[in-house]
Amino acid sequence: MEAPADQILIVDDEPEMCALLSDVLRDAGCVVETASSGEQALARMGERDFAAVITDLNMKGMPGLTLLREIKRLHPDTNVIIMTAFGSIESAIEAMKQGAYDYVMKPVKSEEIALITQKAVREALLRKELLWLRRAVEKEYSFNQILGKSKPVQAVFELIRRITPSPSNVLITGESGTGKELVARAIHYNSPRAQGPFIPVNCAAIPEHLLESEMFGHVKGAFTDAKSDRKGLFEEAQGGTLFLDEISELPMSLQAKLLRALQEKEIRRVGGVRSISVDARVIAATNLDLTGQVKAKQFREDLYYRLNVIEVPMPPLRERTEDIPLLVMHFIKKYAEPMKKPVGGLTEGALALLMDYAWPGNVRELENVIERGVTLTRGDKIVPEDLPQAVRGDSGDRQMVEEAAEKTRTLAEVERAYILRVLEKTAGNKYQAAQILGIDRKTLYRKLEEIEKHRSRT
Repeated sequence: MEAPADQILIVDDEPEMCALLSDVLRDAGCVVETASSGEQALARMGERDFAAVITDLNMKGMPGLTLLREIKRLHPDTNVIIMTAFGSIESAIEAMKQGAYDYVMKPVKSEEIALITQKAVREALLRKELLWLRRAVEKEYSFNQILGKSKPVQAVFELIRRITPSPSNVLITGESGTGKELVARAIHYNSPRAQGPFIPVNCAAIPEHLLESEMFGHVKGAFTDAKSDRKGLFEEAQGGTLFLDEISELPMSLQAKLLRALQEKEIRRVGGVRSISVDARVIAATNLDLTGQVKAKQFREDLYYRLNVIEVPMPPLRERTEDIPLLVMHFIKKYAEPMKKPVGGLTEGALALLMDYAWPGNVRELENVIERGVTLTRGDKIVPEDLPQAVRGDSGDRQMVEEAAEKTRTLAEVERAYILRVLEKTAGNKYQAAQILGIDRKTLYRKLEEIEKHRSRT
């Protein structure tokens, strides 16, 4: 059976010193074991985990510095405290070079050794917890978490597997809700930069007057509220990945500054005069057609090509409907377990409705629908009545044309009715509605104005 993770090993060839330190540390609430030699200490450490080791520098057999080197080689997460009665500046420097956590002189003061040891244990446990969290994150954003067996999704898998080792910038394109950030995180956590930070920023969510400071930082006094120097997100992403979501919303005034950062690998804080080198891979994402934005002079062409070194196009859910059953079961498990509900699936009728729906909100909308279904269902399966009206009423779109022909409605009347129906299904999201209708947003706005004028006349 493994010892507690916060256990401490005391190594000294003097039994009296081992006993003294054991008493001091046990009184401080620590769990303690002892060893009389370096060889014995390494054998103990092969059997269990220790958060910290306190070892004498001068011992018979294996010296303390040799033990320190072996511990750091075999157990790098264990903190080692060196103690000796024959201290010198040179030996202290050498111990710290070899990776010692701290260096104390004999005779050891009880309060001092207790405080140093407790701090060493806390830091070792924190490091272990961070390692566990990182592994959990890497598992969460592994390729296996991007669910799908359809050809469009398999093509995405193949592409991101090929680009993860590369430092090249990536542009992820696709409609809202297709999982662009999930792909960005998968690229980061499976790349050589996985140990670095992943810094996401939504370019549309930060006010324009704050976005420059957020991305590039500022110096004290750069503007009224700049009370001190502050790093920007580019600096925070050093050695890792900066994810720029909704890049199309980046103001033209900042596009030139972003271009310079990508070209020169350096930034300048707001109000600053010196350049700061940055090493961050940039992954951008957009739900708009950036080539159209470039033609409309709303996005810099040179920045577009700098970002779009490799494009990862995310398919909408309506083009990968064969993945819906797999996604549904994944989301049912995700929400049924924490709710402690025995939901194990859905009826054939409910699945048929999901397969027939247009999914303007893509995978994100499907997840919300399944969460609702798990919450509302009274049995062990989701039934059609547990689904939103927009999903249940989708078949009404097919009836619209038949009804229009039966009642000999004009084309303008049918168009007005269909536009309003699509807006209802997208919960008023004009961007998604325009995509479904196959028109741009300006055309949709114009048609909505015409609908309002028609209503006011009737």
